[in-house]
Amino acid sequence: MATSVSIKISNEGLFETNGPENDTALDFYPVNYYFFDFLNVNNTLIFNPCDLPFKKVTIMKKCLPLFFLFVISTAVYSQTTVTVNTSGAKTIISKHIYGHFAEHLGHCIYGGFYVGDTSKTIPNINGVRKDIIDALRKLKIPNLRWPGGCFADTYHWKDGVGPKDKRPAIVNKWWGGVTEDNSFGTHDFLNMCEELGAEPYISGNVGSGTAQELSDWVQYANFAGKSPMSDWRKANGREQPWKVKFWGIGNEAWGCGGNMRPEYYADEYRKYTTFMSDWENTGGLMRIASGASDADYTWTETLMKNIPGNMLGGVAVHHYSVIEWRKKGPATGFTEDQYFTIMKQAWLMEELVTKHAAIMDKYDPAKKIALVVDEWGGWYDVEPGTNPGFLYQQNTMRDAMIAGMTLNIFNNHADRIRIANLAQCVNVLQAVILTNKEKMILTPTYHVMEMYNVHQDAVLLPVTIKTDDYSYNNEKLPAVSASASKDSTGKTHLSLVNIDAKKSQTITVSFNEGKYATIKGRILTSAKLQDYNSFESPEKIKPAEFKGAELKGNTVTVKLPPFSVVVLELN
Repeated sequence: MATSVSIKISNEGLFETNGPENDTALDFYPVNYYFFDFLNVNNTLIFNPCDLPFKKVTIMKKCLPLFFLFVISTAVYSQTTVTVNTSGAKTIISKHIYGHFAEHLGHCIYGGFYVGDTSKTIPNINGVRKDIIDALRKLKIPNLRWPGGCFADTYHWKDGVGPKDKRPAIVNKWWGGVTEDNSFGTHDFLNMCEELGAEPYISGNVGSGTAQELSDWVQYANFAGKSPMSDWRKANGREQPWKVKFWGIGNEAWGCGGNMRPEYYADEYRKYTTFMSDWENTGGLMRIASGASDADYTWTETLMKNIPGNMLGGVAVHHYSVIEWRKKGPATGFTEDQYFTIMKQAWLMEELVTKHAAIMDKYDPAKKIALVVDEWGGWYDVEPGTNPGFLYQQNTMRDAMIAGMTLNIFNNHADRIRIANLAQCVNVLQAVILTNKEKMILTPTYHVMEMYNVHQDAVLLPVTIKTDDYSYNNEKLPAVSASASKDSTGKTHLSLVNIDAKKSQTITVSFNEGKYATIKGRILTSAKLQDYNSFESPEKIKPAEFKGAELKGNTVTVKLPPFSVVVLELN
């Protein structure tokens, strides 16, 4: 006769039994490694870690000469589920969510993008590195923001056009105090955007500029007829206008852009935008207001309340994942404590965009005005021995986690977020590309954005996630984030991120409609969180084929390793 023993698995990872003491030795043992006689649940199922979706079981103890090593943890018996709603989806994930940022800062422009058209050692197109152009084309870069950043409100665009040997120099007061020769200007940037196939996003100078200066810039870039500015453009070698659509009206007006109050900036915005176009905004300009820092919801409310909707194409917000501004920690040799803190800051983006969007909904329920997250990313201490003002940092699997999680958040809020810009593109902060003279490497962040470009201009498929926690020092974060979309060819893509530093996640994904015959995927991960691509080992981290997904009908089971990013394609 078999003995029935009820076992309760507690959240603390302990067994509690109510069976006779002489029949079981399970009473309050830690759940790690335990040897059992042959175990049979309901006389049918062999007990193993992958078959524990419950917290209470009844086992039958029998004397058979067979032993099993029973290894379980609290992460085993609670499983992550993702439900994808494929019916009635209409929201488009704007490709411009995947935008980038190129500021006159450190070696982003000079020594990064731009090596000059006289360079003999680095192949270039009109002075811009060809290897960078090729890499960004593969990334499908949709837009590029320039010239700043804080630099934008010190930049006078007329100093950067005309013969290069006659251009005045400028001291970059915000970033290292270096003197620039203005050899990279409006023509260079806008022609580069054409080479990249990217929309230019120009940040105008409100802090130290004038409404006339910005109005002239718009006319120089966009006007096809005869005017002083279009005539000057033609004299400088460009016959047809570039037709720039995206215009930022200053940058961080609450700080380096002028230390303005939101009420004052709202009035400045109204003045500047008045002179950028006509009554009907015939040129179709998207005019973007300098937005809040992080959780400054008063700033967003003030702008939405005081700027007429027909003058406002977008409201910006900036958020960086940073530990402490005066003690940011290293880019590579970080601890799990520092990693967890950065993940908290990255997850904070969900709360920030939700609350800013809710304020915008009060004044713009039709969602005509975009939330524009035109600066985001990880910010750490600079690499040892580099100029503190150049913000040069390496890029590890931690940055891949930030990128994957943040892009999932943006995708899932695509009804309001329609432009975003990673800071920054080359050699600065969470860069997708690093250069060193003739050498160039692609970072883990680059690979995440390349994997995710399948979502660009696809239809958002809403997801519902019930996830395990990533626990550290009595704190918890959701371990898994996800987003899904359906492209114009009918393919469904699902992106998954596991930020847990140590534990794998078994994920059950259910689709409420549709039939899928095939599944394939790619994964980005590495042996250590601190791993990165270096100039000596440029391909240490790169996407690989993913074989950890199993498709059965409308359900996919995914085994996601620690600190990994996976993108699946179902057809």
